[in-house]
Amino acid sequence: MYDSIDVARAAIKLAMTENRREEELYIEKLRSKGYYAAAVDVGGSINDTIHVVIERAIIAARKCGVTKECHIHDGAIAGAAREAIMQISARVNGLNGGGKIGICRRGEHLTVCIFMSAGLLHLNEVVIGLGHRAVPDLP
Repeated sequence: MYDSIDVARAAIKLAMTENRREEELYIEKLRSKGYYAAAVDVGGSINDTIHVVIERAIIAARKCGVTKECHIHDGAIAGAAREAIMQISARVNGLNGGGKIGICRRGEHLTVCIFMSAGLLHLNEVVIGLGHRAVPDLP
C-alpha cells in the first residue's frame, strides 16, 4: 500500500539526484513500482523566474506522462509547484539559485519537490519545498 507520504518521498529523492544518469535510473525504478515521474533543472533569479519554474513543471509532467494536457492536471501541477516555491521563497528572496524539480505521481497523489542551492558567490543556502495535490487517476 502507498499513500501521499510515499509519493512525496519519491519526489524528494528524485529532486536530489546528482546527475541525469542517476535521475533516469531512479525514474525507471519508480516506473517499475507503478509511479509516474519527471524531473527538470531550474535556475536563475528566484523572483524573476517563479512563472518559469511553474511552466517547466507543467511541461515536464506532460512530456513524461505524469499528467495529461488538461486544465485539472495543469492546475494541480501549477498549484503544487507554487506551494513548493512559496515554502522556499522567503529564504531565497532576491538571490540566484539552481537546482531541480522532481515530480511524482501514483494513483491520485501528485507531489512537486523543488531542491536548490541559492545565494551569492559561494555563500549558498540549500532549500527544499514540497507541494501535494490530489487529482483523478489516469485512465
